[in-house]
Amino acid sequence: MIFLGPLYSFLAKYLAKNINHFALVKLVMISLDKSIFYFLIFAFLRLLWLLLVRKRRSHFSESLVWIFTFYVMFLLATTTFRESYFPWQLAFNWNRPLSDINLIFLKETWKLTQGVTLFDFIYNCFGNILCFMPFGLLFPNLIRKRTCFLQTAMAGMCLSLFIETMQFGLNTGVSDIDDVFFNTIGAILGYLAYIFIKKVTHSKTL
Repeated sequence: MIFLGPLYSFLAKYLAKNINHFALVKLVMISLDKSIFYFLIFAFLRLLWLLLVRKRRSHFSESLVWIFTFYVMFLLATTTFRESYFPWQLAFNWNRPLSDINLIFLKETWKLTQGVTLFDFIYNCFGNILCFMPFGLLFPNLIRKRTCFLQTAMAGMCLSLFIETMQFGLNTGVSDIDDVFFNTIGAILGYLAYIFIKKVTHSKTL
């Protein structure tokens, strides 16, 4: 880690033996560190671009662009690019059998209900939904259209398909049709939250 190494070492020393799912904490810390690194590159390039263009977004809209970018970077770091920090470290494994991809709807999700606890089931379903809700909330602000439900849902689904495809190629996760479904549901719920917030803020300005 470049930025969060000392903090992770501290957490690993005092919490690793006390938290059952510390591997998840490790994944979040590493992903956050990578996101900070690439976000700084984005910030530099974005500032250069803003200096060159005349027509700019409002300060609020521009801030949402930055938040959305960091969110996508963090999402990709946690789901897809887990094993590499820099692009040249990527190792594709396209020789994996296609049978590794689950194309039977809810097959694997249903299996998770048969375990000793429901943690894996809850983590898989609600985790996939929650991690895409920010997408549905932020994406409409970027394209700035009055009605963009279909665009938001399709963009969320395409991002999820990209993640599942890269997970298959990089062997960094299980490619599952259920994940695409729950991710898309998350994007739709995020969009509904966007509509609700927009109506509330609009009514207050009247």
